[in-house]
Amino acid sequence: MKSTYRLKSTLWRYPSETAAWYFLSVDKNISDKIKKDFSHLRKGFGSLPVKVTIGKTVWETSIFPQKDGPYLLPVKAKVRKEEGFGEGEEVTFTIDIIS
Repeated sequence: MKSTYRLKSTLWRYPSETAAWYFLSVDKNISDKIKKDFSHLRKGFGSLPVKVTIGKTVWETSIFPQKDGPYLLPVKAKVRKEEGFGEGEEVTFTIDIIS
């Protein structure tokens, strides 16, 4: 069972007046496969622990499911700054499901 995925997505900002949250969306087809193959590893709110790589930056976090959509990967300001990308830019990243 494949647990590592290399993806591309456009960074987007969650519309909020109180905080700026930035996300990358995991491809819908891959999200469906992850939900099917790894549902037994789900944590709170249906989240899955992952190791993420963007450029030279590697960290552990969780991806979060949407009701009828793809998983969302939150991207911290520190990562955006270190890797030099911002809202609206396409980002290549790798996620590895932590089991």
